[in-house]
Amino acid sequence: MANAYNAYEDPRLAASYERGNEMPTESLRAWAELIAGYAPTEREPGGKSGRFGGRFDEAGPAVLEVGAGTGMLCAALARALPDATVTGVEPSAPMRAQATANNAHPRVRYLAGSAEQLPLPAVGFGLALLSRVVHHLPDRPAAARELARVLRPGGRLVIRTTVRERLDAPVYRYWPQLLESDALRFPSEGELLADFGSAGFAVHRVHSYAQPVAGDLRGWRDQLVDRPQSKFLALSQEQFAAGLARLDQELAAAGEEAGSGRQVVTGSGGRPTGGRSATAVEERYDVIVLERTPVAV
Repeated sequence: MANAYNAYEDPRLAASYERGNEMPTESLRAWAELIAGYAPTEREPGGKSGRFGGRFDEAGPAVLEVGAGTGMLCAALARALPDATVTGVEPSAPMRAQATANNAHPRVRYLAGSAEQLPLPAVGFGLALLSRVVHHLPDRPAAARELARVLRPGGRLVIRTTVRERLDAPVYRYWPQLLESDALRFPSEGELLADFGSAGFAVHRVHSYAQPVAGDLRGWRDQLVDRPQSKFLALSQEQFAAGLARLDQELAAAGEEAGSGRQVVTGSGGRPTGGRSATAVEERYDVIVLERTPVAV
């Protein structure tokens, strides 16, 4: 990312990322519980080898987030999985500093590293997460191979993104230029499945959810004022100001209209929802769950 990975070496951008991408508490918990639900739980009698082909960690599942950013989901996953150990790998030193300062947890560690060269041993994890990061990867096939290397056979990879053919974020209403630039950055579902399928992953499930990102339009506007998302790097100062003016005009005319009105993040199997207010601004995400296929012997 010249790209976004390099941009996030600026401590100011890392700090604005933390402020501007903070989820409502209920949404963060709902996402963590949804992702945690894919952690493998099967054990053979007597604690011998299970479908991973090795002994299960008595301390609980080992979870990996690649591109962990400021650690919001790492800490939330540790809370959702009380016996888990969570490793967050992040290439940006300022982002890791934010993670350590704001999202420390006794069962979470943050490491320097990239998706293409993970600083981790083979077959060490049962669950991995790529959240809002696949469009940043300079070499997706290499990242897929690395994730296949560190996941145990039968382990799962959760990809949280928006695929190219379903780009519909509310920012496009105010900054239409971003739809064009994002269409060049975000892979399609077919491209993702091809890259990860070639590395040894099979599709477990593909679905979509929406989440509230702010309680109302004014709160969302306040989150965006510091340009906290990498997509805004494609805009000049003038373009960003014009979009912000459009948003302000709508606020003045409509008195804080609601967002898209779609369903919020909802887990299956009785998991709690992310909560919803009539004025919430919402974004939709695709969730692609892949399973590491057993290695032929």
